[in-house]
Amino acid sequence: MAEPVDLLLSALETALARVLGRGVAALLCELLMFGLKEVAACVFAGSFLLLLALSNHIAVPGVARYDVLFLGAIAIQFVLIALRLETWREVAVLSLFHALGMGLELFKTAPGVRSWSYPEPSLFHLGTVPLYSGFMYAAVASYLMQAWRILDVRVTRFPAFWIAGGLAAAIYGNFFANHYIRDLRWPLAALVLASFWRTRVHFTVTRAERSMPLALSFALIGFFIWVAENIATYFGAWSYPQQLHQWAIVGPNKISSWTLLVIISFIIVAALKQAFPRRVTAAAAAQPVASPSD
Repeated sequence: MAEPVDLLLSALETALARVLGRGVAALLCELLMFGLKEVAACVFAGSFLLLLALSNHIAVPGVARYDVLFLGAIAIQFVLIALRLETWREVAVLSLFHALGMGLELFKTAPGVRSWSYPEPSLFHLGTVPLYSGFMYAAVASYLMQAWRILDVRVTRFPAFWIAGGLAAAIYGNFFANHYIRDLRWPLAALVLASFWRTRVHFTVTRAERSMPLALSFALIGFFIWVAENIATYFGAWSYPQQLHQWAIVGPNKISSWTLLVIISFIIVAALKQAFPRRVTAAAAAQPVASPSD
């Protein structure tokens, strides 16, 4: 975070320590800093939710609301690049999420499925899906990449690529197959737990490095995306069948769906961050490690 924030936090910790003691003061300030860094990591998702809320009250003459959201999402992306909060390489990864999301959206909104719908008109659309919807999936990946950098994330005991990649493919496939065969989300969730049982995510908020089970972080992120989904549907981003005439809360069963989507997202971002364990050949192991001065 910026240096002024660090100075203010240090002053706050000193003041609180006089009243609550050094340990409690340090913990409270660390929690506060964690919240601030989480907000910073949600810069794209938060900006998009704000745009969504404003579009529900401010109309642009001659431009459909879904098209305003699409053009606004592109503008947000360019601003983040201009401010160097995201790189072009990360944008390429976000484009992959956009494509994966659009594939899922096209299937889920098809006339024979209609898990949800986009009732408003749009110029920028593909079939039954307005193009802005792909950015909602990209927002998940944007959060993960921002948090990885801001919290100095590292992962230990990550499973091999073929295991993690296979799970990601199976989870994505189940989103389609569960309309024709038994929904396998819970068996897949059990496989995720078995595969990531020893995997921990390490992060640094202020001074000390903290860690937690990666599987738990999947569930926590899935929960908060479900909260964001309720906000998004309230502002008319999309509608489930029970919301077509009057808004209603999205059932908590959707948390499992979002958690599974987070798992796919994390595995792809982990590949970008080269978090997978690498094979070391005997020849490579024999090579001397270069020192910083080399």
